[in-house]
Amino acid sequence: MSTDQPSRTPHPTVQDVVRAADALWPFRLQESWDASGLVTGRPGAVVRRIHFAVDPVDGVVREAVDAGADMLLTHHPLLLRGITSVSAEGFKGRAIHDLVENRCALLCCHTNADAARRGVSDALIATCGVNPDDAAPLVPHATDPAVGLGRVGTLERAVTLRELAERLAARIPQGVQGLRVAGDPERRVSTVAVCGGSGDSIFDEVREHGADVFVTADLRHHPASEARERAVGPGGHGTPALIDATHWGSEAPWLPWAAKDLQRLLAERGFHVETHVSGLRTDPWDFRVTAAPQDQD
Repeated sequence: MSTDQPSRTPHPTVQDVVRAADALWPFRLQESWDASGLVTGRPGAVVRRIHFAVDPVDGVVREAVDAGADMLLTHHPLLLRGITSVSAEGFKGRAIHDLVENRCALLCCHTNADAARRGVSDALIATCGVNPDDAAPLVPHATDPAVGLGRVGTLERAVTLRELAERLAARIPQGVQGLRVAGDPERRVSTVAVCGGSGDSIFDEVREHGADVFVTADLRHHPASEARERAVGPGGHGTPALIDATHWGSEAPWLPWAAKDLQRLLAERGFHVETHVSGLRTDPWDFRVTAAPQDQD
């Protein structure tokens, strides 16, 4: 009687997953201040299931552990600033303890995933309706100008600013803020610039590319006010209009891409892994209050 067992595709190790992530979203592309990379996990530990999320917050860690994940892959780093203790008395230390004690590695892909092709900004501009293959970086990387921060491209068909905002509202996860929009709602827009996450530091690049509208998040009062004054003041041409999403919502469209791309690459390398995208809303705001209409005498 034959004792041969059916062949099974092996699972990757933590190190295998990190190498695949580096191939997709090269860690060399991260900004100098960033902290992308492996945070917890033994390189040789087996990974059967990977959980994807934007933020490594307590709820996401619990979700990953409860799902039996061997790795949590997040966009935002857990340890971006220096710390002197990982005691479980603090929320960062507690997250590390929960991950380690449940044998769940943590891998963070932050600005490297912002810059890389099929990264955060490619996913956001695709959500706007621009083919990411035809989009260019707003800020090309110093060593590889084919990639970089932000994207700019052209819609297949011009739409009104209102239509673009409504399209985004239907396609990206919403926080309590919704979408804030500056510009004439009936003005037609064609050239779209995007930057997943906080993008008000690259207004100059947006203007240099002649974008009709800039889609980003975390727009602060003064940069947004100055951008609007330039657009509508003497000599202005109404551009760029602004669409301000939540930070989390502008980056979440990348997660399904990341899960699919990482699973595919690992399969090409002979490994099998399950992937799952978090359904938690990790935008920090819980509700908003507006004044009730005042009765008119």
